[in-house]
Amino acid sequence: MTKLLLRQGDSRELIKTLPDSSIDLILTDPPYNLGKYSTGNIELKWRSDINNDLAAWDQIDFSPMEWLYEFKRILKPTGNIFAFTSYNLLGQWHQAFDKEFDSFQFMVWHKTNPAPKIFKAGFLNSCELIICCWNKKHTWNFISQKEMHNFIESPICMGSERIKNPKHPTQKPTAILKKIIQIASNPDDIVFDPFMGVGSTGAAALELDRQFIGFELEPDYFNAASNRLGTNSKQLFL
Repeated sequence: MTKLLLRQGDSRELIKTLPDSSIDLILTDPPYNLGKYSTGNIELKWRSDINNDLAAWDQIDFSPMEWLYEFKRILKPTGNIFAFTSYNLLGQWHQAFDKEFDSFQFMVWHKTNPAPKIFKAGFLNSCELIICCWNKKHTWNFISQKEMHNFIESPICMGSERIKNPKHPTQKPTAILKKIIQIASNPDDIVFDPFMGVGSTGAAALELDRQFIGFELEPDYFNAASNRLGTNSKQLFL
């Protein structure tokens, strides 16, 4: 039976309850702070509007530096950190985390079906970044050089995988999350997501026989994640 611990509330406070050196993999998708750059929805006559707006929580300033101490404290010596981010925050992640870990790298997720640009006035937003941090002797499960490219492709989350109510504007596909979990952790390891959303990281972790801890501020997202992950699971006690 899989084990998980889910809590609703402010992750900045909840993370302080986790023991030192207790987490094998931090895999998370914090705010990108892109909302202030949005030009609003694009209205079209022949189809539904194209949504360029993110949720209100993306308007709250996110500072990677604020998370450095707690991430380092809870991570095991063999642990890894993977965090989705955007171009505007990549420099802040690097400034905060690079000097604190033996390695700071990034991956590129290429979305094979990005939202279209109807007026062809610029590039498609088809790539997202994932920062990666670890120390020597970290967990790493590559088999061959072919698997070690820092470039990964998949469609955006869609179809039956997409949670309809509540709709999360940045829900990540489990295929991407499972790939990272397989690379950077082992069965029975504890995967932690302090920005759980609707529970996609947890779903990927439990499917791969990992344990999962997830925190989420928004009650609607938390309830959706709890319903999604709670079946055939039991409480994880640290």
